[in-house]
Amino acid sequence: MRCSIVTLFPEMFTGLLRQSILKRAQEHGLLEVNLLQLRDFAENRHQRVDDAPFGGGPGMVLKADVLERAVGHLRVAEDPLAPAHVVYLTPQGQPFVQADAKRLAGMAHLILVCGHYEGVDERFVATQVDEELSLGDFVLTGGEIPAMAVLDAVARLLPGVLGDPESFAGDSFYQGLLDHPHYTRPARWQPAAGQTSFSVPEVLLSGHHSKVRDWRRRQALLRTLLRRPDWLIRANLSKTEKALMELLASALEQDEWRLVDGTNCEDQMK
Repeated sequence: MRCSIVTLFPEMFTGLLRQSILKRAQEHGLLEVNLLQLRDFAENRHQRVDDAPFGGGPGMVLKADVLERAVGHLRVAEDPLAPAHVVYLTPQGQPFVQADAKRLAGMAHLILVCGHYEGVDERFVATQVDEELSLGDFVLTGGEIPAMAVLDAVARLLPGVLGDPESFAGDSFYQGLLDHPHYTRPARWQPAAGQTSFSVPEVLLSGHHSKVRDWRRRQALLRTLLRRPDWLIRANLSKTEKALMELLASALEQDEWRLVDGTNCEDQMK
């Protein structure tokens, strides 16, 4: 996969691209990342890429012609059967979710455009952008951090990037549920002197793979119900799981459980 990032601050990506999964994906030829300095496409001696908004108001707006030249430069050598997909990162875009990451991972060439200042000329968006994405209902200084998040979320889904496909198959949201709790050594842990020690759930120490798998599934269902019940509507649940979720949701609404630490809920899931 090829990913091109149009930005005023390409140096912000240097550390990210030299670490961890993204570094390995590039070294193995699974991911190609191109950083494009937007100022290189300005046609004035001061490399100006923005101007004051028509109609007045504070701030500056990125120019449509400069952005078009940058994106056009990236399109020159593209495959006509697999044209580039242009994403503009903006607070006004649709919320970026795991389903978007899975979809974008199938693109041959992904172009991420990082906005800045008050935004970009709407004519560029209307004619050159395929979709607008947002990380959430908040405003950042620019589109670089959202672009990093999108790149990382997409890259880890590319075939071969993660050694074991199950590494992402169990991730939160990948199958419509939050992830189950995770534990590692030691099996019994005491946070500090005088505090109660905590043990790993016995089923995880049993070596019984089917029981472990069932426990993790139940815990994922329970955690999703408690933290993101809206996701259960789209989750792929069996009839038994649907009935159980409806029962637990009803009990929650009637405040029939003490939910200080989720213990009573977990008992219902056994």
